[in-house]
Amino acid sequence: MIASSTRLIRRRGPAASTILRSWPCHTSYRCLSQWRGPRQSHWSHGGTRSRLVTRRSLHSPKVSDDEIATLARQHQHPLCLADLVRHGRPPLSSKSLLSSANFALSLLPVRLAHRIQALRNLPYIVVANPNISRIYNNYLHSLSILLPYWHATREGRPISNLEDEIRFTNVLAELVATHTDTIPILAKGFLECRRYISPEEVTKFLDQHLRARIGTRLIAEQHIALHFSSQPHFDPDASPTPCPDDPSYIGVIDTALRPAQIVESCAGFVADICELRYGVRPLLYIHGEPDTTFAFVPMHLEYIVTELLKNAFRATIENKSNEPVIVTIAPEPALTEEPSTTSWSNSSTKDSDLPSKDSRNATNNDAIVPLDDNAPGVTIRIRDRGGGIPPEVSPNIWSYSFTTFSDDMDDFPGDGNGGDGLSAISTASTGGSSIAGLGYGLPLSRAYAEYFGGGIAVQSLYGWGTDVYLRLKGVGNLGKK
Repeated sequence: MIASSTRLIRRRGPAASTILRSWPCHTSYRCLSQWRGPRQSHWSHGGTRSRLVTRRSLHSPKVSDDEIATLARQHQHPLCLADLVRHGRPPLSSKSLLSSANFALSLLPVRLAHRIQALRNLPYIVVANPNISRIYNNYLHSLSILLPYWHATREGRPISNLEDEIRFTNVLAELVATHTDTIPILAKGFLECRRYISPEEVTKFLDQHLRARIGTRLIAEQHIALHFSSQPHFDPDASPTPCPDDPSYIGVIDTALRPAQIVESCAGFVADICELRYGVRPLLYIHGEPDTTFAFVPMHLEYIVTELLKNAFRATIENKSNEPVIVTIAPEPALTEEPSTTSWSNSSTKDSDLPSKDSRNATNNDAIVPLDDNAPGVTIRIRDRGGGIPPEVSPNIWSYSFTTFSDDMDDFPGDGNGGDGLSAISTASTGGSSIAGLGYGLPLSRAYAEYFGGGIAVQSLYGWGTDVYLRLKGVGNLGKK
């Protein structure tokens, strides 16, 4: 996969440059530069991009309050992995590519309007914060550039030719780039506004907002990936994913993902950081069925596993334990009835955040047929002997911004000041931005797991160690066309 480190991240610590990793990413904008139109020709990354986004927003078409209210009243389609593979395996025909574009268009404006409405429902003094306001304006801009396509579709003029599809894909690429830094910007804004909004309100808002963001990015990035692997625009060198060269990929989804391979890769990375920072390299063994495969988004699993291993390795080192971290991989058996996920799901999750029963069966049967080798889901247990979680810490592990970083606003988490080597790990799983030290690791990991019907459960035996159970639901059994 193509590395996503196309953006310069400013750091103020001497060790920062040694702890950044080029993670596989859904979309590489280095690739998009080969085909984006003149509308996006002035993009840049990092600190420069933020000014350009602001300047561009000033000239964006205005979105009326009535349009936002109308869209926000519409029901959000509960996205599932089956929706993302419904157009078949690459290379897509022109007809399937246009169908993918119109499907993305049918979902995104409603999702953006819901986010705008949620931001408007925050206290005025919070939205007036420059960072929160910047995110609000970014959502307004993204909705404004999608509305012309939305209105045309409502008037009976959907995306019906390749020229329109190229322009629409350019718009999606701009949308993804605009919202790359949403999480750290929101985090800083809420830290600055903590006197005016309770931690419970922040957690509730962020939980809903970040779950919605997962779906929005997936919809856009899936079509961008399918664009490069379609028959009209077939370009393996420009594709941001191994699709179409790797037949197991459908856009950003690996239909034969091997969790053991992801665990090995992430463990090696986190162990390297431990050795660099502490001079200790914890051991990790994989038990269970390491040859298990299922259909999932690799980048999501990479983020989750990295966060969980980071916690396990840190606990092992701090407790001076010589015991290895044990990862057990257990595939779920095929079931005729859908099992209940009540004990895994977050009670604050909205219905629209999880796949409905109808949408789980929305796979295009003409394009996808069963493959018995794939598991419908996987449970991964990560066990450490790092002493467990202290009772006073345990109630807060799922709260956003619960972190050991300095509370000094001049020492903002993620800017390279303070913290240890593990806290400074920066990943692209949130779109290329750094959320290091923000205290978002566990709750965001749970959001990724729960989005498609999985979950994370933590069992801690204080004074001994911790077991973390990660359950992931795949798209089901997929085969060839």
